[in-house]
This record gives sequence, structure tokens and C-alpha cells, in this order.
Amino acid sequence: MSAEQDRRKQFAADLAADRIEPGMIVGLGTGSTADLVTRRLAERVAEGFPVTGVPTSSKTAALAGSLGIPLMDLQHVDHIDLTIDGADEIQPGTLFALKGAGGALLREKLVAHDSTTVLLVIDDTKIVDQIGSRFSVPVEVVQFGWRIPARELQRLGATIELRTGADTQAPFVTDNDNYVLDACFGPIEDPMALSHLIKEITGVIEHGLFVGVVDEVIVGDHGGARILPLDST
Repeated sequence: MSAEQDRRKQFAADLAADRIEPGMIVGLGTGSTADLVTRRLAERVAEGFPVTGVPTSSKTAALAGSLGIPLMDLQHVDHIDLTIDGADEIQPGTLFALKGAGGALLREKLVAHDSTTVLLVIDDTKIVDQIGSRFSVPVEVVQFGWRIPARELQRLGATIELRTGADTQAPFVTDNDNYVLDACFGPIEDPMALSHLIKEITGVIEHGLFVGVVDEVIVGDHGGARILPLDST
């Protein structure tokens, strides 16, 4: 990752962190850009800013906890005011998002669905004409009989890879003790329809297509940060 891309991510993270108001319950996303938001929020907490974070992964929980952000489990909050998370791809105009490269897709989606507002922060390299142009769709599946949902995803037209750990050939295991299948469909014409088809497969827990979930996207580019308009092309 280049220093310039880091700078663009920081632009977006800074603007997003400014959206957090005192007393909010905030969903803390997972990934490099979301981590920048968490770190910025921690600076404010250290100055006495009152906020409660709900982490979307064990990794995020460890980071936020080490930085002194008060945390609660999703099960123990009535609602989340604002979730700030990253994304692997964003399709402008529709705000369709693809997430899950870090393997936290299930918890990310649960936190998002419990949130009044879902705000994604990205740098401009994450904008694509169609979802699936650069990344496969992560699909979280049960370990038992995982080849069965893999076969069904192939029938939908995907090329499948069982995700492995970064430094091992052993299967990657999520925080929920599940596997992840990376399903390469290529550019997806109808993410909404594909979203429903994948969820109908027995053995599928969740997938990384965030369709109808996102409320707003902040993009960092060479000039700073901006809101991605709904009519953007």
C-alpha cells in the first residue's frame, strides 16, 4: 500500500470520525481504513469524549480495547446509532458494497443491520463500475460439508476457492468458527438477485454483498474527502 493511498484513507477516516457525537453507540468496523477511524476516535476518548464502541471482530475489539475505547457486545446494546466501516468495492449510484476480505463479514453485517446509520469509508481505488470487478464475493459457510454450498455456488456461475490462512494452507476460520469460500463471479449484473440466491443455499451463513444496507459513503482522494453522491457515475 502506497503512502498516497494511506493519506487518502486518512482523509476519509478523519471526516467520518467527525460524524460521531457525544454519547453515541458506534459500530467499529474491521479493516485498514476502519482502523484509522478507531484510532482517531480513541484520541477523542482520551480527551474525555463519551462514546461506546461495538466491535465487528475480535481484531477490532483488541485494537479498540488497547486504545481505551469503552466497548460493549452487540448482544448487550438496544441499538447502534452509527456504524463506520470500510469496504473492498463500492458501486456508485447504488451504494452496493462488497465486503469481507478480512473475514468479518457476518459480524459486520449484523452490526450494520442493527444501526440507524451505516457509513462506509474508502479511498477512491475502491470505486468500481460493477461489484465483483476486482474481488470475489466472500461467502461464510459452516465447516461441516462445506463442499456442498461450494458446489451450489459453482452452479450459480462462480469459481470457488476455500480461503486459507495468511501463513498456512489450513482453512481460514472466522470469529464464528466458520469457513470462507471466495466466490468469483466477475462483474455482477444484479447484486440484489445474487444476494438472495446465495442466502438460499443450505450451509451458507452470510455473504459479503451489502445491498440496501449502506446509507452513505465517504471517499478519500488526492484532494481530501467527499461524500459519494447517489447519482454518481
